[in-house]
Amino acid sequence: MPVVIPTDLELLKSILTRDFQYFTDRGTYCNEKDDPLSGNLAFVSGKRWRTLRNKMSPTFSTAKLKMMHNIIVNVAREFQNYLEQFAKKKETIEIKNIFLLFTTDVIGNCAFGIECNSFKKPNTEFRRIGKRLYEFTFFEAMRVIFSTMFQDFSRMLKMKIIKTDVAEFFMRFFKEIVEYREKNDIKRDDFLSLLMQIKNTGKLDSDSTGLGKITFEELVAQMYAIFNASYETTASTLTLAVYELAQHQDIQEKAREEVNRILKKYNDEYTYEACMEMKYIDQIIKETLRKYPVIDYLLRLCGQDYSVPNTNHVIDKGTYIAIPVHAIHHDPEIYPDPEKFDPERFTEDNIKNRHPYAWLPFGEGPRNCIAMRLGMVQAKIGLASLLSKYRVNVSPRTVIPPVFNYGSFTLSPKDGMWITLEMAS
Repeated sequence: MPVVIPTDLELLKSILTRDFQYFTDRGTYCNEKDDPLSGNLAFVSGKRWRTLRNKMSPTFSTAKLKMMHNIIVNVAREFQNYLEQFAKKKETIEIKNIFLLFTTDVIGNCAFGIECNSFKKPNTEFRRIGKRLYEFTFFEAMRVIFSTMFQDFSRMLKMKIIKTDVAEFFMRFFKEIVEYREKNDIKRDDFLSLLMQIKNTGKLDSDSTGLGKITFEELVAQMYAIFNASYETTASTLTLAVYELAQHQDIQEKAREEVNRILKKYNDEYTYEACMEMKYIDQIIKETLRKYPVIDYLLRLCGQDYSVPNTNHVIDKGTYIAIPVHAIHHDPEIYPDPEKFDPERFTEDNIKNRHPYAWLPFGEGPRNCIAMRLGMVQAKIGLASLLSKYRVNVSPRTVIPPVFNYGSFTLSPKDGMWITLEMAS
């Protein structure tokens, strides 16, 4: 299969935004009839995607994000308290698994409206399902690749790419919780309640124009996508941020000083406004995503013959576009000394002086990650709550440089990340 790998940033802008009508689809396999959870916003194509995106976008508005902010903060307090037992003893801990407990509880509360209590019960069914999402046997991986390459044939064979036990869990779980909420008229400030409004009325309370109803299967597919997108990715980003901070104590101290200064201003409360003021924490997260993009390439499918601007070249209909995010983020002409961890790359002035398509961890254009702001807020609160009380250091078990699990679909440290934790004061 021919694949175009564009590296010119203006061409990337054309593909992702300016000429988006040629590249609306990701070319991923979707079979809603036999594999209902594949009918989510990440996988669907064409008009189906546009309709679904229009219905989902209002659920990720600033107002809805503020509504869920306190939920994330409450989980972060539990996370912070959980770490104290290790910090007092200056223990060496595997930090990624702890971040996975944090992201499980955030998504459980924000999306599903349930108390997962992962810090007290780390081996719940949600944790098991979370692990299954990113564990692929050889045959499971080959099935995904085959279905992508031969999509029509795969649909004829009724192939599924969502693992059976994962699909059955989500369908069973949401059937029970939706029926319970509807029977008892329960409303909560979470994504499930928002999607239930769209399912039952075709609109949100604040939307008088209407969005159009969704089916129960569509609701479950979107909840699956939210969990899938937020569970592993945020935990990996926080893990790699801590890994870098353990090696750069000056950056860590500057971040801690910012967090504590802003918290003092807001009476030690992680208000939405306080989090928005934590600019240096934001820079650290962005530099982590620059150096370690969790998804190292973006996939698009050319929907019709496309004449490349200012050239005689034509990208034929049906050609895949693989945008090399990791390579762009490590291009020394864009980011000098790219292996250096330097949050100063993301000051407002430095961002303005750089091409806007030089940083792509969430994609760009109309098909960017719809939950980008939620992911950033979750990561900022998680990192800030850790740094405000604790210091992270490298340990004899810290692998430098990190070794990654190349059998994973996301960038994730192999065998986790070991660091030493201690009280900051």
